[in-house]
Amino acid sequence: MTALVPLVVLVPLLGAALTLVVGRRPRPQRIIAIGALVIELVIGIVLLIHVDQVAPLVMEVGGWQAPFGIVLVVDRLAALMIVVSAIVLLAVLVFSVGQGLADGDEETPVSIYNPTYLILTTGVMVAFIAGDLFNLYVGFEILLVSSYVLITLGGTESRIRAGVTYVVVSLLSSLLFLASIAMIYGALGTVTIAQIAQRIDELPVDVQILLHVMLLVAFGIKAAVFPLSFWLPDSYPTAPAPVTAAFAGLLTKIGVYAIIRVETVIFPGPELNPALMVLALLTMVVGALGAVAQADIKRILSFTLVSHIGYMILGVALGTAEGTAAAIFYIVHHIVVQTTLFLAAGLIEREAGSTSITRIGGLLASAPVVAALFFIPALNLGGIPPFSGFLGKLGLFQATAQQGDALAYALIGAGALVSLLTLYALVRVWNLAFWRSSDAVEGDESRLLRSVEEAPLSTSTVSGARTTPRLMTLSTAGMVVVGIGLTVFAGPVYGVATRAGEKLDGPGAYIQMVFPLSTEEGSPRD
Repeated sequence: MTALVPLVVLVPLLGAALTLVVGRRPRPQRIIAIGALVIELVIGIVLLIHVDQVAPLVMEVGGWQAPFGIVLVVDRLAALMIVVSAIVLLAVLVFSVGQGLADGDEETPVSIYNPTYLILTTGVMVAFIAGDLFNLYVGFEILLVSSYVLITLGGTESRIRAGVTYVVVSLLSSLLFLASIAMIYGALGTVTIAQIAQRIDELPVDVQILLHVMLLVAFGIKAAVFPLSFWLPDSYPTAPAPVTAAFAGLLTKIGVYAIIRVETVIFPGPELNPALMVLALLTMVVGALGAVAQADIKRILSFTLVSHIGYMILGVALGTAEGTAAAIFYIVHHIVVQTTLFLAAGLIEREAGSTSITRIGGLLASAPVVAALFFIPALNLGGIPPFSGFLGKLGLFQATAQQGDALAYALIGAGALVSLLTLYALVRVWNLAFWRSSDAVEGDESRLLRSVEEAPLSTSTVSGARTTPRLMTLSTAGMVVVGIGLTVFAGPVYGVATRAGEKLDGPGAYIQMVFPLSTEEGSPRD
């Protein structure tokens, strides 16, 4: 079973190589890319079942024992992230295939898009299974390079500008992360996460806090934690619809995943937990307020993305097994639902020719299927019972209430308020884009909102509308079904998250995975 661990990385990497070999033949490229992600999903499911029912998997690459060699680790958290990421990446790829078949290579040139997309998948998987900080850094850099290519597809001025902003910010994060790795190696003589956890207490407290803060800032930029989230709303909406959906669903969650590893394994102490809780509150509130001030669906969703990162940080900041479990479940929920909403936004753009709620209307009558595909995940993101969004927030609030202090209750109140603001922002989209008749688009509300638009209001409510391919609709519908399935099977999924949270309640379990013969004092095996 351990042999499956490197396949998580090798399958998309080999798929990318094969898509380059077939060159400019779109059909073989699409078949290879989809086939690679299907295999990836199957491997992820097998790994999740094994690590949940049997034991975590640790592979020492080349037979070199940790910490002298590279170690790959798949526990419940990593396996769960692999499965949900494979689902999302497969659905987005099918969506982009439908778009490409309808439009040619205008938005996603297949000879570039498919291999780059699989390289992106490789970077995602490397980050999840890396057992040392350097390979986690390598995963982030693979993501950075492939993300820049994907975000600038089409070569328009706005995409190049957004891509430059994204790359500059990501490079700053990477430089800070690399500096942290260098300092940790200089101080402890290792970059293996388990051995860092064993040795970190050897350092003076002020050095520990410095390294802790550096890692949190580096990962906080990638996770879009306030005030390090300024880059996201301007970067994501300019990319092609499938690229935006993949980015919104996954990339920030990889930053949150890294924060979970830092807070539960490397620095499990409570010293910075209050500061993280305050940042979680600010991230939730600022993101939600930004969402209600927007008039473009993609920007609204980008700001809600930022706000809901705050919920995940809240769960991690609690420093308890219950909080970590709730955060893990909420990550899974948000990856699925946020991706679905951005795919639905792509359908809206095709049907109406715009994603500005001041320019479109009457979509409930003209595109009822798209209306349903937007409405269901919108309710889920807003936390309406009995959807998974409600269950995730309930778990987070229950874990927070156990803290019993004023800050905890303030966070619960802020979380409830943000949920209402999210629902308000999405209901506003529904009322204007779907419920309002097309004849009313030029009415009073449109004139009121016109001041926040960058471009002048179009004289047509559906200018540039195109036929929506069935494959795009089916992939979005598939993600809606996955979101509903996450609600129906919330018990088993939350059970996996709970067992993962229990194993992440301190570094001991992680150290035992990598060094199974270690002593109680934490010395590695001979």
